[in-house]
Amino acid sequence: MEKQGFVHSLPFRLLVALIAGIAAGLALAAADGSALAEAILNIMVCVKFISGQLISFCVPLIIIGFIAPSITRLGNNASRMLMVALCLAYISSIGAAFFATAAGYTILPSLNINPEVDGLKELPSVAFELNIPQIMPVMSALFCSVMVGLAAAWNSSKYITLILEEFQQIVLSIVTRFVIPVLPVLIGCTFCTLAYEGSITKQLPIFLIIILIVMAGHYIWLTLLYSIAGAYSGRNPMNIVKHYGPAYMTAVGTMSSAATLSVALDCAKKAEPTLRDDLVNFGIPLFANIHLCGSVMTETFFVMAVSKMLYGEFPPVGKMILFCLLLGVFAIGAPGVPGGTVMASLGLITGVLGFDETGTALMLTIFALQDSFGTACNVTGDGALTLFLTGYAEKHGIGTQKNIEI
Repeated sequence: MEKQGFVHSLPFRLLVALIAGIAAGLALAAADGSALAEAILNIMVCVKFISGQLISFCVPLIIIGFIAPSITRLGNNASRMLMVALCLAYISSIGAAFFATAAGYTILPSLNINPEVDGLKELPSVAFELNIPQIMPVMSALFCSVMVGLAAAWNSSKYITLILEEFQQIVLSIVTRFVIPVLPVLIGCTFCTLAYEGSITKQLPIFLIIILIVMAGHYIWLTLLYSIAGAYSGRNPMNIVKHYGPAYMTAVGTMSSAATLSVALDCAKKAEPTLRDDLVNFGIPLFANIHLCGSVMTETFFVMAVSKMLYGEFPPVGKMILFCLLLGVFAIGAPGVPGGTVMASLGLITGVLGFDETGTALMLTIFALQDSFGTACNVTGDGALTLFLTGYAEKHGIGTQKNIEI
């Protein structure tokens, strides 16, 4: 596979779309009242609406394509160590989500995020609406995925499992060849309208502060993970952490757990005998695909900030609890590619939290712009979970194995 340069990466394209959108919006605001500016603004509003409808249509397909096959794979390989690893990844992910939720309710009110910014211009109404209804509601797609995946695993349904696996590849093609190319268009138009209104320029300092808070949260969560893993296993976690620098920096550069896997394996093997060799070979590749604590923490904190910024209030506690619990499931089924977590969980953002096209575009943008640090947190946290596995194996008398099948 040809290595993708940063210029061709999704974060770079989104950044270009963001800058171009803001520049266009400011130019339209300066030329407000002219016929040309009004015509261009009408086009931007229409394109934003249609591209939002196209992405919204794909959300149920993404849910079914990512979640159902991941459940069947786990059901067909429900070995003891796999189930332990799955529980560890899920607990770490929802733990990070609840930590971010608590931090959001505690910290964000003090940032004085005000959705009612004075002096905002009014956008024109959509002149041409191309409504593209989803094939099913988001929550229906979620429960369909869970029910079909579990039933296929319980019955060892070989053909349905193969169909779901192939459908996942189809959906992944839709995401990479259709959704991702449309995203810069949606984001460019969204930021153009926000800049025209005047809200984005006045809220920019808040965005920068929020990103720094999330990065600090990553380090706090990693410290907690390694501390608990060290206490449980009776081994010094610093013997692992000191080797993880190359993996962390590689993840920052690649923005992909899957692309960082070879470096992460090399770093973890240097931590032997603190980590068992057979559990490194088993745990690191597995956690690279199912353990996304940094991405989950980032997304949870961001949805709270965006909700307050655009809609004037934080999501209710009940909705946030449901969002966190389901986000842990979506993280396990998310692809190990840049932006995989937020892409797989679009249904939760729109269905559970009720975000519209503007909120979704804003979430996708700020998530992508710092996704590299979330990925680095994911990869580094895999070492802590492998230390948990090492401690579990020793406490339960599970001897060294040449190969542990995933």
